[in-house]
Amino acid sequence: MLDAQDRRLLLRLQKDSRLSNQQLAEEVGMSASACWRRVDALEKSGVITRYAAMVDREQAGFAMSAILHVSLDRHDEQFVTQFVARVKQRSEVLECFATTGDADYHLRVVVSDMAAYNRFLDDFLFKIAGIRHVRTNVILKEIKYEIALPF
Repeated sequence: MLDAQDRRLLLRLQKDSRLSNQQLAEEVGMSASACWRRVDALEKSGVITRYAAMVDREQAGFAMSAILHVSLDRHDEQFVTQFVARVKQRSEVLECFATTGDADYHLRVVVSDMAAYNRFLDDFLFKIAGIRHVRTNVILKEIKYEIALPF
């Protein structure tokens, strides 16, 4: 279970994981050695899984973003495993969630433009046998995008 110091460390690391251990320790009010031990323990326990750089998708050339609602015809284990494996291989798919409701899966896809999106559909998604329906919601504007947990 996380205590208050762990939460402070995680909040600060989620905002800027490039802080030195000394800077991090000063900002959360602990000694550098105690800070290092706690961060090391959070990494070893799997609470911190990795460090990453946040990229502005439009500046990187990915002007179009969409949420796809995918419904399957078949739900047997072999087909679902194959579908999931194929989706994981596609770099355009940033997120994939198995969900309840009208769709079986929701995918967040980013591409350079509408032509690239059509190629993604035609050359990949529509070629997967067993997909019953795909509905697209194009993202017009990102109102709130958080990757950090609200400790």
